[in-house]
Amino acid sequence: MKHDLNYIAALERAISEKYGEVATLNPKSGWDEEKEKQYMEQVKEKVKLESKNEQSQEHIDLNGVLISKKLINSNNKRNCEYCNTYSFNRNDDLFLTKYETCYKCYIKYIEGREEKWKQGWRPNKMEQK
Repeated sequence: MKHDLNYIAALERAISEKYGEVATLNPKSGWDEEKEKQYMEQVKEKVKLESKNEQSQEHIDLNGVLISKKLINSNNKRNCEYCNTYSFNRNDDLFLTKYETCYKCYIKYIEGREEKWKQGWRPNKMEQK
């Protein structure tokens, strides 16, 4: 298919008049080594961010429930040491922080034995069942 060069020139002129000279410039005309370096740095930074986002979107199987890895951090333990349930209950926060157990296990194993607990006593496997 032959292109009519006069038509193309007229079309470029009309675009340039309507949208400005920038609209018809070749993108390579303003590109140099410095812009290439800046662009490559931006690409590397974007890849790092995407990698970080992918890692934070990983899921962990916790007792048959998939939980986003970013919701679990080592500073905030949400697993009961004895019944091994993951608690979303705000009422368990105090007991998980202080005794590493949920409220139900606190009642069952610790209540009334706080001093023994602080000294290292823990229920044996028979008591837990």
